[in-house]
Amino acid sequence: MNLLKREGWTIASPVKARRNEQIKAHQVRVIDMEGRQLGIMDTHRALEIAYEQGLDLVEVAPQAKPPVCKIMDYGKYVYQQQKKLQEARKKQVQVQLKEVKLRPKTDEHDLNTKMNHIKRFLAKGDRCKVSIFFRGREVLHKHQGEEMLNTIIEELSDVAKIEQGPKFEGKNMFVILAPKAQKTPKKK
Repeated sequence: MNLLKREGWTIASPVKARRNEQIKAHQVRVIDMEGRQLGIMDTHRALEIAYEQGLDLVEVAPQAKPPVCKIMDYGKYVYQQQKKLQEARKKQVQVQLKEVKLRPKTDEHDLNTKMNHIKRFLAKGDRCKVSIFFRGREVLHKHQGEEMLNTIIEELSDVAKIEQGPKFEGKNMFVILAPKAQKTPKKK
């Protein structure tokens, strides 16, 4: 991205097109403001045509032979490109990874509460990492942690799918759950 600095502000421009005297090619294919092709001509002649109309000559396809240039208002073009970028960013969905921590001796009621939290995270569309921490000699009873994770996976099988299976790293055991794709009802 082309970054402009102005009075401590950073303005990001998505457009990195060469225009007017920045165009290095000797000959270019020219397209006018309405989209009609004016043909292949000398760059100086194309610049004259653009300046007569009070517009800019912008290189839109530099990889073409000869490069394709369009006569347009460059400021308006940059503005439209920035608006398109903003719209694309609005439509993006950011998925977060939420973590729920448990111990092998977590009581059944507390486990149900944690599962409700996981259901809430999955309903919002976030992924969830369920971690079981072992302290001291608890590591000798890994099967309790595995049973707990299997219980969680089984209880949440209707709303979650396993993204990463039960894994044991150091004194932690974890599983990563992702929300199942929800089917949208068809409109009649």
